[in-house]
Amino acid sequence: MNIWGTNLKLSIFGESHGSGIGIVIDGIPSGTKLDIELIECEMERRAPGRNSVSTSRREKDSVEILSGFVGGVTTGTPLCGMIRNTNTISKHYERDLIRPGHADYTGFKKYGDSHDYRGGGHFSGRITAPLVFAGAIAKQILKSHGITVASHIIKISDVCDEKFDNVNIDVKLLDELSKKDFPVCDEQKAEAMTDAILKAKADCNSVGGIVECAVVGMPVGKGSPFFGSVESRLSSMMFSVPAVKGIEFGAGFGFADMDGKTANDEFYIENGIIKTYTNNNAGINGGISNGMPIVFNVVMKPTASIAQAQRTVDISKMENAEIEIHGRHDPCIVHRGAVVVENAAAVAMLDILLD
Repeated sequence: MNIWGTNLKLSIFGESHGSGIGIVIDGIPSGTKLDIELIECEMERRAPGRNSVSTSRREKDSVEILSGFVGGVTTGTPLCGMIRNTNTISKHYERDLIRPGHADYTGFKKYGDSHDYRGGGHFSGRITAPLVFAGAIAKQILKSHGITVASHIIKISDVCDEKFDNVNIDVKLLDELSKKDFPVCDEQKAEAMTDAILKAKADCNSVGGIVECAVVGMPVGKGSPFFGSVESRLSSMMFSVPAVKGIEFGAGFGFADMDGKTANDEFYIENGIIKTYTNNNAGINGGISNGMPIVFNVVMKPTASIAQAQRTVDISKMENAEIEIHGRHDPCIVHRGAVVVENAAAVAMLDILLD
């Protein structure tokens, strides 16, 4: 089954080299006004082929809303958005040589001869475009409730950006980051990160990185213990994004170097509002939001498609083989992935808000 959500129900469909990709979203409240221009801006931020550090495959990624939207507002029935694929070159892909780091082998074992291997098929990062569409809608609804979601790149290769101040995150900064094609706090770092990506590209290689995402304005008391926790629901959505291989909330793995006194976020009252002096626990206690910013990091692996020679297997001959992957691929997925993380997080937070 390919369905996610508790209050929102999402189902994505399509393949990288099929006629189109899309998403069905059930649970959007009726009468919700949507700013189509803002949706188009989000889609453009993720769209491929826009600069030298992205794939040369260019897709406009304009969304056709097929249902659930009339007269500028949602109807409350399932909302379906579809994006046509217009620039595919399937000859770059071989069925029998399975690509290291991809889902070619596992997809073949699960779906057999019917598996669509072209461009990664349904496993492709291209399928994140519908998630951005859903997130662009969710961000608008969250904003009407005073909730802001944004992300930035904190690391590509060995180049690091400034981290968020987990206690005091400026909403204005988040709004600025949400408008950037290459979201970083320190613009000088963008140039150094770009250089690292271009170096990997020249070497027929790729690089990975880390995205930091923040949610500011989430009311206290949202989420549930254990299976319905904010962390578990956000994590399940993040691991639905191809290339994401790890997540940490707040201090994350840094907790291993702390003692209890350091790790605990002590409370205080300011103007009748309960806050914490630190925010090591990322605005979450017992799986439930405590009113502080919800902050998490995800690591994205280097793009698996590289033009260097790699060892593999020919599944038709069942023999060891060698492969060099050619075609149009991102030397780094992180700068486009940051947009996906941000919008996917917005979907998860709206699902939690609607509890």
